[in-house]
Amino acid sequence: MPLKVTEILLFEEQSKIELPIFSTRISAGFPSPADGDIEAKQDLNELLVRNPLATYFVRVSGDSMIDAGIHSGDILIIDKSLEPTEGKIVIAAIDGDLTVKRLERIKGKLYLIAENANYAPIPIEPESDFQIWGTVTYVIHNPN
Repeated sequence: MPLKVTEILLFEEQSKIELPIFSTRISAGFPSPADGDIEAKQDLNELLVRNPLATYFVRVSGDSMIDAGIHSGDILIIDKSLEPTEGKIVIAAIDGDLTVKRLERIKGKLYLIAENANYAPIPIEPESDFQIWGTVTYVIHNPN
């Protein structure tokens, strides 16, 4: 199923919650003993939201972006103040549908590209009703 936006949530910073960041890096390969030192505290709003007035969240469904690490049910953080450049993953409205795709230019023509070989590129035709709603900055993904 193509990846679709199912829910749009506005960013509203209500409070600051600082969580500890440990100075020890955690290995994704062979585990090493952690020394348990807390380096600092980090507020997730400061880490994930660059421009609060231009930031919103979307929840997505479908499998067209799985090779980019975006899965059905994930929440994407979108910044509409960023310039949507080639190679970036964007939220786009095309002919009335909201979708998540990578923006690419191929032989001078603009396309929305899925990150799943089962989906063909979507060409942006001159007659298309097309608008980019923002650039994806982070993916919140439940690994289970």
